[in-house]
Amino acid sequence: MEIFTTIGQYCDFFGKLLLHPLVSVVEFNNADQVREATINWGFYAMFLKETKGCVINYGKTEYDFDAMSVVCIGPGQTTKISKVPDGTEPPRSIGLLFHPDLLFRTSLAGKISRYTFFSYESYEALHLDENERQLVTDIFNRIQNELSCQPDQFSRQLTVSNIELLLDYCLRFYSRQFDIRKPLNDGIMSRFESLLDDYIHSSEISELGIPNVKYFADKVALSPNYFGDLVKRSTGQTAQEYIHRKLLSHAKLQLLQGTKNVTEIAYSLGFQYPQHFIRFFKNKVGVTPRQFITQNE
Repeated sequence: MEIFTTIGQYCDFFGKLLLHPLVSVVEFNNADQVREATINWGFYAMFLKETKGCVINYGKTEYDFDAMSVVCIGPGQTTKISKVPDGTEPPRSIGLLFHPDLLFRTSLAGKISRYTFFSYESYEALHLDENERQLVTDIFNRIQNELSCQPDQFSRQLTVSNIELLLDYCLRFYSRQFDIRKPLNDGIMSRFESLLDDYIHSSEISELGIPNVKYFADKVALSPNYFGDLVKRSTGQTAQEYIHRKLLSHAKLQLLQGTKNVTEIAYSLGFQYPQHFIRFFKNKVGVTPRQFITQNE
């Protein structure tokens, strides 16, 4: 395990020139430059890499891509780099590395959490067409040119502005990718709906508690962030809001059926304590469960 808390450590390990301690652009053009390693990252990384002729798994479905892909990595993540087999042409790649400290006291520092693709898995990479690839490459080059110039009072802000521009374009491109994959995503949403219903009607909910996003993301073989963005894109609600809406629907039905009291319903829906269910219900509906029953008698 290689633990890189600084960009300098990464550049030393791979033999790359470091132009700035908090941000760097690195290129890999041949197999000699790639070292097999498991890396724990202490900073953000974005790699634009060639995917020609390769097969990439998206969930449990395989896709062929002949263009370029962007893989994003966030602080705290662990990834594995494997050397290509002897005699195999290695994929070319260019990477942007930037440390969270670079964003200190910039507008991007307060926005970085919205770029959820930094927590996606590698099989959820962003796949670019030629125009998109050229745009991303141009921004990489602009950042590299800025790092190569003599630093002045504008250097940091211009570099951060270009990074933010790149991240915003990636949001746009991911939006396009979600649209392209709508038939597959609709299938995932149908499976999510079925899994959620099965969970609520099974003994799992009383044993494991209120369902969370990670549980269902694991079931459909997606990362929690990618799954959450897919649900948001498809329904306009966060995955947690969607789960809560389904719980609320089941709670209302049971309350109106009158076969269980409030405590029994709370436990049957995975709440550890009845008062937590009552608070949840009132927060969502505006009245307590008992008041809801009275209003609908």
